[in-house]
Amino acid sequence: MMPLTRANSTELLVDGDQTFDSLFAGIDAARSYILIQFFIVRDDALGRRLHDHLVRAARRQVRVYFLYDEIGSRQLGEGYLRDLREAGIHVSAFHSSRGWRHRFQLNFRNHRKILVVDGREGWLGGLNVGVEYLGQDPRHGPWRDTHLKLVGPSVLGLQEAFWEDWHWATGTMLSLSWAPQVDQRTLDEGNGRHVVIVPSGPADPQETASLLVQHLIHSAHQRLWVTSPYFVPDEGVQDALRLAAMRGVDVRIMMPERPDHLLVFLSAFAFLPDMIRAGVKVYRYQPGFLHQKVMLIDDSAASVGTVNLDNRSFRLNFEITALVPHQAFALEVADMLEEDFANCREVSLDELRSRPLWRKLVSRAAYLLAPVQ
Repeated sequence: MMPLTRANSTELLVDGDQTFDSLFAGIDAARSYILIQFFIVRDDALGRRLHDHLVRAARRQVRVYFLYDEIGSRQLGEGYLRDLREAGIHVSAFHSSRGWRHRFQLNFRNHRKILVVDGREGWLGGLNVGVEYLGQDPRHGPWRDTHLKLVGPSVLGLQEAFWEDWHWATGTMLSLSWAPQVDQRTLDEGNGRHVVIVPSGPADPQETASLLVQHLIHSAHQRLWVTSPYFVPDEGVQDALRLAAMRGVDVRIMMPERPDHLLVFLSAFAFLPDMIRAGVKVYRYQPGFLHQKVMLIDDSAASVGTVNLDNRSFRLNFEITALVPHQAFALEVADMLEEDFANCREVSLDELRSRPLWRKLVSRAAYLLAPVQ
């Protein structure tokens, strides 16, 4: 059961510079402990900046716990990790497979991106640690992504997810502050927002991520705007999207124009014609690579997190989402997405019909392979 907390403040962080400025400021302000995990950490210019901020925090006697996915961060050298350990930082890989006895879990990934400072401030969203997330990799060009900063009781949801991941990875139990911390100014100004943190993963008794997405789709009455870099949803989500469009909801899907995973990119073309026929509008983002994972439901709620609309996020990855059922926040997200849609082109049914037969066959084959991608 995920509690709905109140009296939180939220701050949308658009793209890399804004996000990492906020993350680093949070690390520098830490007094007691820092919990940090990413799917990808690179030993490049951005990774070294993170390294330096964490080391300085450890030298101030702040407890730092650093968790990374060993597959996503497979290129992260031992020297980087050794430097952190020598500075007194507690470092661990997630250990999704945990040895030969659990070898069939090798396909699992910890895709969460979490930072918690002192149990009071927290961050989550789409950005990993690498210069490409700042738009500095010419292969991808400008990088479009979204992160979210939270202050208030909702941060304990992020903290609990990290605590469980750390316990899985190391077998140790962290001693942390669990008293909800409320920003009094937020309360005094009447700006407190309700937030629910939804962790999901392959250990859940239900398919939490897919069910959450379906619930949000069914909740929409006027509009449902979705952004996902990898859009190969299961049949339940596809049906829900089509039904929403058929009952008059403004359903828009925003995807990248430039793929970074060819099979996933091609898979979408197998079912997009049926989506468009049902009234779903599909858009391709033009300026660079789109990586944000955001949903807008009417003018009443929005979510930001790490979940892509594909089989891996629904069933194989450990993910996390912040759902904010608050009109002011939804309107902030709407303004952000309006600007993104202005940088998109809409995909037409004629465009999909005019593809050569070989491309249609390749798309169908890629879609059949989607469950194992």
